[in-house]
Amino acid sequence: MKVDGSVTSDPATAVAAARRVEAAGFDGAWTSETKHDPFLTSLLALEHTEHLEVGTAIAVAFARNPMTVAHTANDLQSLSAGRFILGLGSQVKPHIERRFSMPWSQPAARMREFIAALHAIWATWHEGVNLDFRGDFYHHTLTAPFFNPGPNEHGAPRVFLAGIGAKMTEVAGELCDGFIVHSFSTPSYFRSVSRVALDRGRSRSQRSDFEVAWPVFVATGATEEELDESVRATKRQIAFYGSTPAYRGVLEHHGWGDLQDELNALARAGRWDAMGDAIADEVLGAFAVTGEPETIAAEVRRRYGGLADRVSFYLANPCDPVIVDNICRDLQAHP
Repeated sequence: MKVDGSVTSDPATAVAAARRVEAAGFDGAWTSETKHDPFLTSLLALEHTEHLEVGTAIAVAFARNPMTVAHTANDLQSLSAGRFILGLGSQVKPHIERRFSMPWSQPAARMREFIAALHAIWATWHEGVNLDFRGDFYHHTLTAPFFNPGPNEHGAPRVFLAGIGAKMTEVAGELCDGFIVHSFSTPSYFRSVSRVALDRGRSRSQRSDFEVAWPVFVATGATEEELDESVRATKRQIAFYGSTPAYRGVLEHHGWGDLQDELNALARAGRWDAMGDAIADEVLGAFAVTGEPETIAAEVRRRYGGLADRVSFYLANPCDPVIVDNICRDLQAHP
């Protein structure tokens, strides 16, 4: 099991964060798309490290188009000598239409085309294949040497896809090199839904290597007060995700469908502080690893061993980096 860290999404602090993660011995690091561009942060992290794998978890695919993403990812792969992972996600309809002002429809089918188009574009650059991609959502049929960067000696970037529903997860299994489990997932849901969908996709895949990356909710702290605050923050984050209708299936899998209605109503009313109070300890325990720092690694191994090939830690509340480093070393010392 590989252990990944995270690089702050703020470009101003990304270099220092990436250097620290690499020095601490993590295998990789992920950047995110929330308040800053994940590709810019990835560029800085890759430029100032030597061995660290760096990926986007996630870059919003539907806010972009396959050609622009193909260029950016190919450049990062070349710059880093093959250390870049292109992690994509769909986001949800309101964000695509109202935040990014882009079209939304049939997300799994659209994502399938998006990734297939990426592979077609890279095949043109790396293998000299004529570019003639014609789909329902994307068409890429025009190229010329002036716009072709040519073969990348490190090959095309690996593509990981994030998902939570079965259809999107199946796309990851068929067309991608890895799957990013949504943090709003549980081992039980993964075994019953996600892994089954991945296996269906993998049965049609021509790719031999595949990794499952899981950003695990972790609530911990050096003192009882810090642990309590971490638990409260984690409950609030779980509640935020749980209020999203697209993620209802995870709650329904556990028999908690009514909780989604409650959380959604609280979110619509703007009662964000009250949402965390709606998360019972049983729900917290299904989604998160909680406890004193020295207990975390063993519990991560117990719950996610055999499910995830690489894990990272989703800390809803800031935690002493030394604590996280020690958890990483413990996991690596006892695979």
